[in-house]
Amino acid sequence: MSQSLTGKTALVTGGSRGIGRAIAERFAADGATVAITYNQSRAGAEEAVAAIEMAGGAAFALQADLVEAEAIPTLFDQLDGELAKRTESKALDILVNNAGNSGWGGLADATPDSWDAMFAVHARAPFFIVQSALGRLSDGGRIINVSSGAATRPLQAVPIYSMAKASINNLTHALAIELGPRRITVNAVAPGWIRTDMNAAVRENAGMVKSIEADTALGRFGETSDIAAVVAFLASDEGRWVTGQVIEASGGYKL
Repeated sequence: MSQSLTGKTALVTGGSRGIGRAIAERFAADGATVAITYNQSRAGAEEAVAAIEMAGGAAFALQADLVEAEAIPTLFDQLDGELAKRTESKALDILVNNAGNSGWGGLADATPDSWDAMFAVHARAPFFIVQSALGRLSDGGRIINVSSGAATRPLQAVPIYSMAKASINNLTHALAIELGPRRITVNAVAPGWIRTDMNAAVRENAGMVKSIEADTALGRFGETSDIAAVVAFLASDEGRWVTGQVIEASGGYKL
């Protein structure tokens, strides 16, 4: 890797597994000190941190249940303390809003509680995480939101998830305008079908896999590293002139 993020600090929510872990590993390989959040799986977070450190990177994990709004101030208090110990500064250079929760529920089986939980993590939490980060985020910093192809091509099976991700796209545009004077870029990356545990059941269905791959220009499911590479570009100095964009990284799904 290029060590293009040497001296930078990054917060990746939901960084203990899947796309978030791949992003955290890529940032650390590029030289950043990386904080990852997790909700329930402390073991998974510790494993992710250990893998980063084994590869020569610097990382630490913080617990935060982002369904709960009050978890966010606590998260940043903990982040301040950990960064001060490691870097002698509380400054944050890169924020990645990646944390999510399962969205496989359709119109018939949705409940107000499931709707609230989905929007709490995918929409409310990113908004208030950015709000809390603003006083710590360096001028010229980066905010990258992980959206979804479902935000613009809603899936019948996941209407609440699709709605929540559409709101992230809108927030991305609004924040890019507001934070432009500070040279903070704000972008979203919208994955298509990626090999994660969220869609493990889909990938067990040979017919669905064949159909998805046939609808994808590059002919395969994406890997988490494919998304991490796009996020790493946006986080680097090479991405300095890109802001307010929703970049679909789907391998050309349903072109």
